[in-house]
Amino acid sequence: MALDVIGAGFGRTGTNSLKLALEQLGFGPCHHMFEVRDNPDQLPAWDRAARGEHADWDTMFHGYRAQVDWPGAAYWRQLSDHYPDAKIILSVRDPDAWFDSVWATIGPFMTTMRGQHDSDHANAIAEMCSKFIVQEIFDGRLDDKDHATSVFRNHVDQVRATVPKNRLLIYETGSGWEPLCTFLGVGIPDEPYPRTNSTKEFQDSVAKPE
Repeated sequence: MALDVIGAGFGRTGTNSLKLALEQLGFGPCHHMFEVRDNPDQLPAWDRAARGEHADWDTMFHGYRAQVDWPGAAYWRQLSDHYPDAKIILSVRDPDAWFDSVWATIGPFMTTMRGQHDSDHANAIAEMCSKFIVQEIFDGRLDDKDHATSVFRNHVDQVRATVPKNRLLIYETGSGWEPLCTFLGVGIPDEPYPRTNSTKEFQDSVAKPE
């Protein structure tokens, strides 16, 4: 099974709601960082990718039809090349609101709380995230708002400039079903678009013990 949808948006851009929406539309299962959290056997391959080692994408995404959020979003270029027929969704939001959300949730998880989580698995995920997100993507300056939001904006610009328009949806968080369904060529469900993984929900769930 090849990926039909690749999510290029950073974490905290409504990615868990997007995951649930894609699954409701028939593009599931959809990979998300929570998949790594809930399936410890996935972590070694992602840890190797974070170290710059070879990534076997077909094995890492075996059984999945879509991917959103980190860790996959960090490799959107490689995934776009590897799955040339997949559509790309770039989830975005106001950069300042994104930064505030990061530091209410995943920022501390992979920085100040490293080594202090409830399980070895959660601590290992925090180490991996620190490596490829804090250090690689944000040059160790995720806590610098001007720098982090600049990286966020540059990422949006790079995806927009790289991916052909007919293959790309720039999806503003909170836009609901219509742009997503139009892009994917499917009908709009009767149910409301999923709204999940708020700051409180994240804080309650992200350090879930094994």
